[in-house]
Amino acid sequence: MHLTFKKGFDGDLEKLPKREVPGAVQFKEYESMEKLSLVANLLAVGIAIIFAIPVVLAMIGYIKTGRFEIGLDQLILLLVLEIVTIPVHECLHASVFKGEVEFYTYFRKGLAFVVGPEDMTKTRFVLMSLCPNIVLGFVPYILYFFMPGQFWLGIWALGNIAAGAGDYINIYHALTQMPKGSLTFMSGMHSYWYMPGQDEQN
Repeated sequence: MHLTFKKGFDGDLEKLPKREVPGAVQFKEYESMEKLSLVANLLAVGIAIIFAIPVVLAMIGYIKTGRFEIGLDQLILLLVLEIVTIPVHECLHASVFKGEVEFYTYFRKGLAFVVGPEDMTKTRFVLMSLCPNIVLGFVPYILYFFMPGQFWLGIWALGNIAAGAGDYINIYHALTQMPKGSLTFMSGMHSYWYMPGQDEQN
C-alpha cells in the first residue's frame, strides 16, 4: 500500500483517480457528493441515537454508584482523540489496499475519504469499509461497558460508530449488487463491479 495525501479537495470530481474496465457496472449509488453527504449525515444521527441508549443507561448506572466524575484529563483526552480520529479512520481504510491510495479531505461538506482503483473481492471491500469502524468504534464501544467510569471512551466510540455511516452505505451496495465471484474497484467517487475475465472478452 502506498498512501498519498491530497490537501484541500474542492469538490471537482475530475481530479479524482479514475479507471475504466469494459463492461463494468457502476453501483447504484448517489450521483453527487452533496446527496451522499446529506444521506450519510442523516443515517449517522439515527445510528448515534440507537447506540447512545445503552451508553446512557450505563452512565446512569455508574452515576448511581456515587462515583461519578468527569475530570479534565478525560475531556482533554476526548478532544485529542477527536482531532486525530479522521486521519486515522482513513488510514485504516487505506491499510486494506495493496496498491496506490489517495487520501482526500473535503471539510466544507464534512467528508474525508480515500480512493484507490485496484480490484477487490466483495469480502475485502467489506473489510476495507468496516476496518476503521471496528477498530475505532465497535471495539472501544464494547470495552466501555467494562469500564463505565471512562466516559470519554463511551462518547468517542459512539461518535466513531456513527461516523461510519458512509461506509455502511458502501457495504450495503456491495452486498446487494455484486454477483458471486465478481470484483469491485473505485473510479472517481463511484464504485464498479465486473466479472473476472470480462475485461479481456470485450
